[in-house]
Amino acid sequence: MSKLTSVAIAALAVLAVSGTAALAANQAMSPRLVRTIMDKELGEVLTTSRKQAIYIWKSEPKGKIRCTGACAKAWPPVLVNKGVLVPMHYAGIKGDFGTIRRPDGSRQLTLGRRALYTYAHEKPGQVLCNDVDNWFAVQIRA
Repeated sequence: MSKLTSVAIAALAVLAVSGTAALAANQAMSPRLVRTIMDKELGEVLTTSRKQAIYIWKSEPKGKIRCTGACAKAWPPVLVNKGVLVPMHYAGIKGDFGTIRRPDGSRQLTLGRRALYTYAHEKPGQVLCNDVDNWFAVQIRA
């Protein structure tokens, strides 16, 4: 093997290792997007990192955004900031997480291809609107 080939292989190995380390560091630095709380009536419920209950709107088909304008003011979408990696799975939570583009170009968190929302008039730790106008809190079932 020539000296030039050896140097090229060594350089590629360094790039591969540093790229993997950078990806791991980015994933480790990404904020945890969801967590859970225990609700007296519903059991374990999915929330944002700030403990706002997360809802789905069953009137909105999977993979579609229909809650915009006044709807999105009352039911704010769970947005994912640019550059934040969304893990497909969280330990203890069934289903696949992902994102969908909103009409304004922002990214909204999804679970099982359903867009996720909070309710604007709830405090952290509250679940006030389960089964209201086809909105349902996301319950965690083991």
